[in-house]
Amino acid sequence: MIALSRRQFLGSAAAVLAATGVRAMDPITRIGPPRLRLSLAAYSFRQFFRDGRDSGKSQIPAARQIDLFQFIDYCAEHGCDGTELTSYYFPKEFDDAYLLNLRRHAFLRGVSVSGTAVGNTFTLPAGEKRQREIAGVKKWIEHARVLGAPHIRVFAGNLEGQPLADAKRNCIAALEECADAAGQAGVFLGIENHGGIVAEPGDLLDIIKAVKSPWVGINLDSGNFHSADPYADLAVCAPYAVNVQVKVEIRRKDAQAEPSDLPKLVKILREARYQGWVALEYESAEDPYVAVPRHLQALAPLLRAAS
Repeated sequence: MIALSRRQFLGSAAAVLAATGVRAMDPITRIGPPRLRLSLAAYSFRQFFRDGRDSGKSQIPAARQIDLFQFIDYCAEHGCDGTELTSYYFPKEFDDAYLLNLRRHAFLRGVSVSGTAVGNTFTLPAGEKRQREIAGVKKWIEHARVLGAPHIRVFAGNLEGQPLADAKRNCIAALEECADAAGQAGVFLGIENHGGIVAEPGDLLDIIKAVKSPWVGINLDSGNFHSADPYADLAVCAPYAVNVQVKVEIRRKDAQAEPSDLPKLVKILREARYQGWVALEYESAEDPYVAVPRHLQALAPLLRAAS
């Protein structure tokens, strides 16, 4: 029997996918019934992290501040199968040993690292700024590989003073370049419906269908479409999802925020035969220490029933 290194195996898998014509331009073929696994995004506690850009340390009592290890503990203690470790809350300086310690801690708590998320802009025209954005995503692809995270949430970006067609073209090219690195690492890139050039489902799908890589899909955020019927928009995009983030509120066009219809959201995923992580990403005004357990308790049985 010939032993293959991990890199050789991934390279062989990528070659097979290319040879069989598997590309992200088609809806993902799901074999079998839906399987929905509960995770929690670190962004839900953004103001409580000791590290990171959203830290409110000067206003938050020390006893309520957390780090990523404690967040993993929180996920385990509240019945989550996964933990989404948003890049914003890592220390400013860290090495592979830190990532491996996080990975070990999650494993020993019985929790999988469901993914991570980065902030980036892929619509910039050619130049130094654009290359920095691409390099930053590639750096996090390597971090995700070490961490054992199968998915990275990425953004598209805004027009940056360009026609929409040019912004889309730039985004597609950047995604494809990063997807080459992601495929070698065995990491999916999920482009989120996060406003900008992907505020509408048609534009998001244009980009996904144009990207020639089996390692790119949609990070489907249930709170980020603001049309008259956000649920219809989510249903159109669900067949391309490689990760899902659930918000507890939606906002229709020209309307106030309203509670998300969680059974309806789960039904959309079930009908798309989605198989993968569903991460609660809490953004509402109520204290997350109070609200998040309640919303996890509401979401968990729905996901179990749908699987």
